[in-house]
Amino acid sequence: MAKNEKEIVDRELIILGSGPAGLSAALYAARADLNPLVLTGMTLHGQASTTDTIENYPGFPEGVGGVELGQLFQMQAERFGAEVELDEAISVDFQSKPFQISTYSKIYKSKSIIITTGATHRKLGIPGEKEFTGRGVSYCGTCDGWFFKNKDIVVVGGGDSALEEGLFLTRFANSVTVIHRRDELRAGAILQKRAFSNPKVKFIWDTTVTEIRGVDAVQAVKLNNLKTGEEQIHETDGIFIFIGHKPNTEMFVGQLDLDNEGYIKTNKFMQTSIPGIYAGGEVADPVFRQVITSAGMGAAAAIQATRYLEDLEEA
Repeated sequence: MAKNEKEIVDRELIILGSGPAGLSAALYAARADLNPLVLTGMTLHGQASTTDTIENYPGFPEGVGGVELGQLFQMQAERFGAEVELDEAISVDFQSKPFQISTYSKIYKSKSIIITTGATHRKLGIPGEKEFTGRGVSYCGTCDGWFFKNKDIVVVGGGDSALEEGLFLTRFANSVTVIHRRDELRAGAILQKRAFSNPKVKFIWDTTVTEIRGVDAVQAVKLNNLKTGEEQIHETDGIFIFIGHKPNTEMFVGQLDLDNEGYIKTNKFMQTSIPGIYAGGEVADPVFRQVITSAGMGAAAAIQATRYLEDLEEA
């Protein structure tokens, strides 16, 4: 092999992504004796692994840690023959068969592919956000909460993630101020009840953050009231941003049909616009975005991929 030539690996089925959808797909495909290969991507076990406690996944009445659940998913898939490789796809070619996936060191060729690359946190896109990321700007309370012991922080967002992470941050912070662009939350009733009853949690309604300020670290945010137009400076030691997700589909542009928001279009069988390529989890789900629905989509994709490969053998 030439010095800069990549190793070529042939597989029956490759799964892109290692979150609940990817590892559920790996479990079902492994049990079908397909020996699936999982390319983990940058976030091992997906976004769920960054959640402190998952309380709504069946079978864990006391809740389960996101990292622990991801490890259990992987162990179960590997028990039946799935192979999990810490590698990331950087480009794909779905226009010819076998389908081709390139990583930094290898070229993989496969008869069928299941895409479960998930989604990443949306950014505010305001001055100071990029500059202070890692210095007071965070998108993961579980990851960074410890650094804000006895500090005053703000959380931007009004959905489940914002309140889940905000409540987790009260373990460390002196106060958590939730800033929401509307006058009511989108989060579930139980989370709202917990937040409203927590003495450390405060709320600023009908307001957006327009700038993040500081010197070496975050010191304040500039706020704009959407109803009155009033602006104010709110001092804070940190800002945690939970305003939704963007599907990780950049490498599939021009390869697969995507919707207006960039999610992969699938039918009820998890089939994409190209036969033999399936998608599941948050990369194809802008609506539910739960661990259990992602796992179900991954399982369904693997069942369909198995049938597709069986039909190829019979052809």
